[in-house]
Amino acid sequence: MEPRRHAAGLADLTDEEAGHMGRWNAAAARALRNVAGAEHVYAAVIGDQVPHLHVHLLPRYPGTPRQYWWTHVEEWPEAPRGGEAAVGELVERLRASL
Repeated sequence: MEPRRHAAGLADLTDEEAGHMGRWNAAAARALRNVAGAEHVYAAVIGDQVPHLHVHLLPRYPGTPRQYWWTHVEEWPEAPRGGEAAVGELVERLRASL
């Protein structure tokens, strides 16, 4: 999720913007849980190279071994993955749920 105006980081958001981002991130996390079957959704704000706020939502799926939790969640070789068509379908299902 990104704010509509440029903000370098979380501390640069107005209270209203922060509220909107929080609600959208919660809704997107619920959609990942309800539509994609994630059992947990991590949220990360990283802006070391480019001072631009955006939030990464990283779903963790059932059966993910503990050594792949949090920052290693994308490294699990058996994580659900898909090609362009499958990802596009998932995006449409997530969009519809929002």
